[in-house]
Amino acid sequence: MQKCEVLIVGAGPVGLTLAIDLGKRGIHCTLIEQKDAPQFLPKMERANARTMEMYRRIGVAEPIRQAGLRGDCPMDVYVVLSLNEPPLLRLRYPSVDEARADGRLTNDGTGSLEPYQLISQYTLEPLLKKIAESLPTVTVRFGTEFISQTQDDEGVSVTVKSGGSTETIRASYLVGCDGGTSPVRKQLGIKLRGEGSMMEFRQALFRCDELFDKLPLGNGPGRGRHYHVADNKASFLIMQDSTVHWTLHAVVDSDEAMKAQFEKVIGFPVKYEMLSCFPWRQNLLLADRYREQRVFLAGDAAHLVIPTGGLGMNTGVGDAFDLSWKLAGTLQGWGGENLLGSYSHERRQVGDRNVGASRYASIGRRKWRSMYRANITENTPEGKQNRETLANVANVEQRKTNEMTGAEMGYRYVDSPIIMDIPGGPEHLFREYVPSTWPGARLPHVWLNDGTAIQDKLPIDSYTLLKLGNTAAVTTKLEQALRALGAPLTVLTVPDQIARDLYGFDIILLRPDMHIVWRGMQVPEDAAQIAAVATGH
Repeated sequence: MQKCEVLIVGAGPVGLTLAIDLGKRGIHCTLIEQKDAPQFLPKMERANARTMEMYRRIGVAEPIRQAGLRGDCPMDVYVVLSLNEPPLLRLRYPSVDEARADGRLTNDGTGSLEPYQLISQYTLEPLLKKIAESLPTVTVRFGTEFISQTQDDEGVSVTVKSGGSTETIRASYLVGCDGGTSPVRKQLGIKLRGEGSMMEFRQALFRCDELFDKLPLGNGPGRGRHYHVADNKASFLIMQDSTVHWTLHAVVDSDEAMKAQFEKVIGFPVKYEMLSCFPWRQNLLLADRYREQRVFLAGDAAHLVIPTGGLGMNTGVGDAFDLSWKLAGTLQGWGGENLLGSYSHERRQVGDRNVGASRYASIGRRKWRSMYRANITENTPEGKQNRETLANVANVEQRKTNEMTGAEMGYRYVDSPIIMDIPGGPEHLFREYVPSTWPGARLPHVWLNDGTAIQDKLPIDSYTLLKLGNTAAVTTKLEQALRALGAPLTVLTVPDQIARDLYGFDIILLRPDMHIVWRGMQVPEDAAQIAAVATGH
């Protein structure tokens, strides 16, 4: 019988991220995947800024950028009639190179350490698989199907099938990262609730080597990442990271019709090949719970959102980074019962908020699309008025999809059992990120006087006690209390006044995931209580 500390089911971006993070923390894990190899299918196509910050912390951000869309490509979004006609609307968004340059000049906490990165799922998965396989603590097994699990007080026994035969893997914990139809979730009897099968599309992946280099076609739009077509089929063309692959979503009745629709959207003869085509449905669903004793859910197994806003895979990666350090702390013996108990509480509220954010963005998109009229292409006063009306509405409503920095970076864990929470707190905003050190929030990014980022000074495998400015506060009691519980702790003195001014407090206690446990001017008498809460005791 194979044994491991954590068994992960599903080798998509979420499962692979979890395996890498656990492996780098010294936790022995096995990752199983029913497919024989990663598939060349377009699903997610952008890692957002918060995701890239997390990937930076485990040392994979630069490999992801090297594999993804090159840094000089514009990230503009267009609303068009076709790609060879003047765009109805252009929303400008910086390339990664431009965003990085802007980020070096921004030091008020409103920015992120890492900008977004356009990378297709079929590019990301093989990259993460290779990294996971390089870790001695991680076993990756493709062509291995989850069949069933049984739990007891000591662990989970999982029956898997590989090569026509079954076997049992024994693990301390099991994590289902096995997608929206999750067999792990279904066996636990956990329901997804919300709005299902809201609208059905087809999604096709095309290879067209010449399109990117020919943009703009005539008077059409220039290079960008998204082209929303003002038509009655909800057509939406997405540039993939290679710039030779393109994804089209549209409401049509056959795979063959997708070819005709691609040609219509382009509006100009090009050589192309359709590589795949399949239907998909819009869902806004959330699992009733994320945990059943020693079994956890993460990613699409726990939440399904409409791609508007780009919150699907990115929310799942957030699940993985939250769960990883809590599993490690529990397995290493210093984590109390509430440490793993906090996972479902914290991440389910983020899943719920992001379902709401996706709904908000989707309603915005549907609103401007409802302005479409059959005369929109006509060279008449009515046609011109229709184009102008639709563009004006899209200029407001489409931004709800593309500008989600509040949902991406501003989420805060409320009423968590491992946060020294206080009543109130800043409002949760979808589109605007307001930096805050309120307990439960992510520590805002700041550049220090030596040109380094404070995030890069924070260890990933311990709590950090930040002592800011020239504080004379004595933190011995809190340090002793945390170490008495066996918790790993790093004390970091940051004299830079810019950090002290931004954060507003002399002392901040951070978790390994950079979320704030407690802040203050002096360590209070109940230092032992802070330590006990932070570690789940």
